[in-house]
Amino acid sequence: MKIHFTKMHGAGNDYIYINCFEYKIDNPNDLSILISDRHKGIGGDGIVLICPSDKADAQMRMFNIDGSEGAMCGNAIRCVAKFIYDNNYAHKNVVTIDTKSGIKTIEIESENDKFISAKVDMGKAVFTPKDIPMLYDGESFINQPLGVCGKTYLCTAVSMGNPHCVTFVDDVDSLDLEKIGPMFENHPIFPDRVNTEFIQIIDDKNIRMRVWERGSGETLACGTGSCAATAASVLNGYCRRNTPISVHLRGGILTDTFKDDDTVIMEGNAVKVFEGVIDTDDLE
Repeated sequence: MKIHFTKMHGAGNDYIYINCFEYKIDNPNDLSILISDRHKGIGGDGIVLICPSDKADAQMRMFNIDGSEGAMCGNAIRCVAKFIYDNNYAHKNVVTIDTKSGIKTIEIESENDKFISAKVDMGKAVFTPKDIPMLYDGESFINQPLGVCGKTYLCTAVSMGNPHCVTFVDDVDSLDLEKIGPMFENHPIFPDRVNTEFIQIIDDKNIRMRVWERGSGETLACGTGSCAATAASVLNGYCRRNTPISVHLRGGILTDTFKDDDTVIMEGNAVKVFEGVIDTDDLE
């Protein structure tokens, strides 16, 4: 089978996008493992299927580099919005995309009919442990100690459609994420594993972030992670509600706003890198 794909990224978080308005993919888990490999495949943080939907303008399904399916991806959803806008599946300035964590509304900024950026209503941040999910009896897990690799970290647990553990540190650059990332991801307090954001506060409108994503390892950016980090930074008194926060990631900057009703609005770019065709018979 020959599959046409589009390589895209949002803030450096790159995925391989497949137009399922035209193709039917029967084995997305295995396909993601094969073509996401950066040496033997196309290379990416996973694959995204852009599918028809009877509930929204399109449906998005995202698969990590290990083949596991994610419930939501903030950087990918902006790229899906760009794809359906550019390819006239929904050429309008407000589009809706169905995800495993619900239907999301995206406002598209354009200039001379060209896509510039997208602003996504990411829904409400959830802090109830059983809904994250995590094994903790309290009403929330905010600024609580968590033991990892013999060290205690102060963490805040948030769900943005998938689980996040926001961890505040003094210096994100000095962290050995290859060592501690898997320990956070597979910590027994998180039964479904967890994405972990390591946050360094710059000031009340700027934070720096590195992220270890479950199923993918360290990535250049994570949209749901930046939203979780923004919400946690507000709840811990570092930043303010209703104020745009610039989240400085290894791959770029996302701008998030944590609203009074706990909704997070995320804004960022979406970039097409290249298009191509892969013959599945050639995959090892």
